[in-house]
Parts: sequence; structure tokens; C-alpha cells
Amino acid sequence: MTALLEVEDLRVAYGKIEAVKGISFSVEAGQVVTLIGTNGAGKTTTLRTLSGLLEPLGGEIRFDGKPLRGVPAHKIVALGLAHSPEGRHIFPRLSIAENLQLGAFLRKDADGITADIQHAYELFPILGERRNQAAGTLSGGEQQMLAMGRALMSRPKLLMLDEPSMGLSPIMMQKIMQTIAELKSQGTTILLVEQNAQAALSLADQGHVMEIGKIVLSGTGETLLHDESVRKAYLGED
Repeated sequence: MTALLEVEDLRVAYGKIEAVKGISFSVEAGQVVTLIGTNGAGKTTTLRTLSGLLEPLGGEIRFDGKPLRGVPAHKIVALGLAHSPEGRHIFPRLSIAENLQLGAFLRKDADGITADIQHAYELFPILGERRNQAAGTLSGGEQQMLAMGRALMSRPKLLMLDEPSMGLSPIMMQKIMQTIAELKSQGTTILLVEQNAQAALSLADQGHVMEIGKIVLSGTGETLLHDESVRKAYLGED
């Protein structure tokens, strides 16, 4: 069975600095796969390359059997690969409802869009309660909910989440992780970049540890969660 996403020997550079140095991994349909590692490991660069925002220096990316190198970002979204970016990048002056509608900009099925907006409100009730409120007035956690809801509006085959818990309170982080678990239970395929290694590995079917642009360790989420080197380096344990 062919994986939904296949990455082979991916290399990405900023000028002369190689940020991703030949990584390979795959994501099967229905899986949650996580990339963990410190700042500067190349995790965000990897997601930005997969979504067409950066041009790779080398390697292959195949999504649903189709090569992605050279495909424009908006066409990658149309193929079913959605990206909720680090920093959220919501439209602050637009309302919650308008932000969600923009997530469906490639779609023409009005009834389906309405149903998916309602689904976003069910996932994140606070968004439904404040649907006409300007997105810029939301808290950081609420903006993260909106960014995730907006990404889901394209009905992706694979949802990429970049640092969804960054800067959030422990309570809000727990809510975001519970939502990711709920999406997983609904069959959503997720590629998760997350600095909270314990939360990410607890959710993940497969995990990959990145250091300075390379994958240095791979395994099931449970295996990595109990790996001594991972526990020392990323879970703050001696």
C-alpha cells in the first residue's frame, strides 16, 4: 500500500545554508505522524516545503501518488494538503466566520462549506459563540483554534499542524491536544510539528526526531516516548 505522503531525501537551503539535509519519511492515511526537535532542527522548513512555500534543493515529495516538486502552493491545497502554520497567520480584521470562509476559497459547494463551518463550530464552540467577532481580538488559544478550523475548511486529505501549542496556557494547550485527538478519532491524517514532545508522542502513531536538519531517530510514538535519549533530551528527565 502506497503511503499518502512520501518524502525521500528532501534537502532545503536558505542561500548557502542547508536547513534540511536529506530526510525521508512517510505518512499513511489515518495516521498521526509527528516531527519533534529543538528550534532550528528544520521542522517548520520541512512543512513549508511540503506545502509549496519553499522550493527544495533536492529530493522527492509525493502526495497521494503525485509528485509535488514545482507545484504551486494553491494547487497543493487543491490536491488535499492543508497547512496550519506556525504563528497562526489569521486575518485579524476579518471575522471568525470570514476567516473560515477563506479556508474554503477553492471550493464551489456552498452547502458543503456551510456544513463544514458548522463542524468547525462544533469542534471549537467558542468560535461559534463569537463568529462575528474580529479574529484579532481573540486570545492566542482561540486564534490557534481558528487557524486549525480554517485549514480544515479545504477538506484536506492530510492536515499539517505547525506548533499548535506554542505560547498557549497549559489549559488551552490541553484543549488543542484534545481536539487533535478528536480529529484523529474521526480519521483525519495529521503531520504534527510540536515542541511539546510528550504531548505529540502521546498522540502519534509514528514519530521522527530531528536535529540540525536530519532525522536522527524514528519509531512509534510510544517507543519514542519511552526512549531514554528522547526522555533526557526532550522530556526534561535525567
